[in-house]
Amino acid sequence: MVVGAGVSGLTTAICLAEAGRQVRVWTARPPLETTSVVAGAMWGPSFQEPMARTMAWTERSLREFTELARDPRTGVRLAPALTLGAVPTGAVPPQARIIPDLRPCPETELPEGFAAGSRSTMPLVDMPRYLGYLTDRLAAAGGKLELRTVAALAEAAQAAPVIVNCSGLGARELAGDATVRPVFGQHVVVGNPGLTELVMELTPEPEWVSFFPHTDRVVCGGIRIPDRWDTTPDPDLTDRILARCQRIEPRLAGAEILEVVTGLRPDRPAVRVEAQPLGDALCVHNYGHGGNGVSLSWGCAREAAALAG
Repeated sequence: MVVGAGVSGLTTAICLAEAGRQVRVWTARPPLETTSVVAGAMWGPSFQEPMARTMAWTERSLREFTELARDPRTGVRLAPALTLGAVPTGAVPPQARIIPDLRPCPETELPEGFAAGSRSTMPLVDMPRYLGYLTDRLAAAGGKLELRTVAALAEAAQAAPVIVNCSGLGARELAGDATVRPVFGQHVVVGNPGLTELVMELTPEPEWVSFFPHTDRVVCGGIRIPDRWDTTPDPDLTDRILARCQRIEPRLAGAEILEVVTGLRPDRPAVRVEAQPLGDALCVHNYGHGGNGVSLSWGCAREAAALAG
């Protein structure tokens, strides 16, 4: 039994089902209504704890996404990427050394106001298409997805001998984990005026430049507001997001606004992937990925499936 049908839940369920396990997924909302669907989304290095494990998880996910990019049905492609800003020491951290084709960006190619940057190739994920692909792949492996609200993990433990908790922010209540907290994010989705390169700014600030071009749309960000539960779109944030992105890429100025989407990232001091007894059942936790759910998804799912096995 897998609880949760965001990117972590579906990926874990696929790993189990394709290994020959009988799998059911209980989820309060269908995949296309989860927080995962509003992500940008790209694979990238994770700087979360536990550091050694997150490095291994992101590397495993990179291999999986590189393979998925061979199939256009998945919604994954290997995209040219421009990263703006530099690490404070000027050295490339270990987490970033696995980024494909990483190289410094010449000053002549940097937008005004940025003194450093790099170019690389990043897996870029069209989340609505990708979640649809994962749902179909789970069904093809014999997995079942059921719309059902879970009030407590003990409820799931009565229905199956092994539970995998991929409830994201819901783990705050289901697992009694008060260290899980929401981090509000907002994206402005516009029509794609012909962009192919993704742009991401490195900064500790709560607002930054990012835009992720997909076939027919560009997902523009980014915002980080810890401990905000209200998911109502903020028009002021929309204006600031667009202004930053249009300054970097003037072609976005004439793009039609298609929608404004929001979500709550499930933040935690450290990603939790571990097993523990739950009555007569075994409970495997896989949550707390913050804004790196996609980047960590396959690595965490493979380890969670192994613990469940």
